[in-house]
Amino acid sequence: MNLGIIGGTKLACTLGNKYLSTGAKVVFGVRQGFEAKDVEWKILNMYLDKVFGYKEAIVQSDIILICCDNENLVSVCEVLKKTDLKDKILIDCTNSAYNKYFYCNTAFIQESIGDQPPIFKAFNNLGLDYPKSDPMGMIKETYYCGEEGIDKCKVKKLIELIGYRAIDAGKTESALLLEAFYHLRKEIAFNKREQTDYHFKLISV
Repeated sequence: MNLGIIGGTKLACTLGNKYLSTGAKVVFGVRQGFEAKDVEWKILNMYLDKVFGYKEAIVQSDIILICCDNENLVSVCEVLKKTDLKDKILIDCTNSAYNKYFYCNTAFIQESIGDQPPIFKAFNNLGLDYPKSDPMGMIKETYYCGEEGIDKCKVKKLIELIGYRAIDAGKTESALLLEAFYHLRKEIAFNKREQTDYHFKLISV
């Protein structure tokens, strides 16, 4: 299994290192001119076989996790559209910018690259600044959605491989709900006017 983590964010670095610790082969795709500022990125950048441009990382990967900032999402989609994605699995881990008419990033990516391959969503509840948003390490679960089939089973196993509980949120159209879930917790934090973050946990009764 070859994983490609796209984006120069804290989430990208954190997920990549978690998968590297399991023995998985991981490469990172970053924008042109990316400057490694965080210690974790500086360490990764020391290895010649870890950090590449978007296209090089995508070509090398079987499973691609999109963890980029929204300002770089269009560029990522342009590269994806020009690359052969046959037999690859795409997982959107991002959240769109919020307003009352907000447009789901997953839908944007799918429309940008066409119908194939279908896109899954996972890890978006963590946020791009993770683990900064969870300093106590309390988040143990993530929600995922996408069309049923073998690839969705692979996404579930991928989530569980690094210790998260994978909660099935249904088909691809649930991506909008997952982003709304993320924005709701951010709104709660904003209205509380506290220097902290909020996260939801599902409880079955």
